[in-house]
Amino acid sequence: MAKVRHSRFDCAPGCAVEAAIGLIDGKWKSVILFHLLERTLRFGELSRILASVTPRMLTNQLRELEEDGLVVRTVYPQVPPKVEYSLSPLGRSMEPVLMALKVWGDANIGRFGKPKAVGEKQNPPAPTGQTAGGHQWARYDPEPIE
Repeated sequence: MAKVRHSRFDCAPGCAVEAAIGLIDGKWKSVILFHLLERTLRFGELSRILASVTPRMLTNQLRELEEDGLVVRTVYPQVPPKVEYSLSPLGRSMEPVLMALKVWGDANIGRFGKPKAVGEKQNPPAPTGQTAGGHQWARYDPEPIE
């Protein structure tokens, strides 16, 4: 059964946020859009940049971005076929949002990302909780950002 990707929004407060998030809700969509801010990329280039994404997942995410009008797919009639992906004007309009996410991520990566190198200032570890399966998960404990 196909996933229902977009629904009618009820225009309650937050409706605009729901609509915007709905366009970039895939695991890789924001990252794809971020890399396309720099330049037009071919599938293989995107695949190398996003090393942990499977070809099928990358294809699906690109198709959804194209269907939503954020990405333009250009096919050149040659052998082998050459396909390039670039941002549409609508996709380009997401630049401030993507850059804001990057700035926030850079400022807070220590809370969620890999440990910093020895000598770098580290945030205190977040409190952890244990799931039923015994896995440890860090909880987000917001602190004011200076």
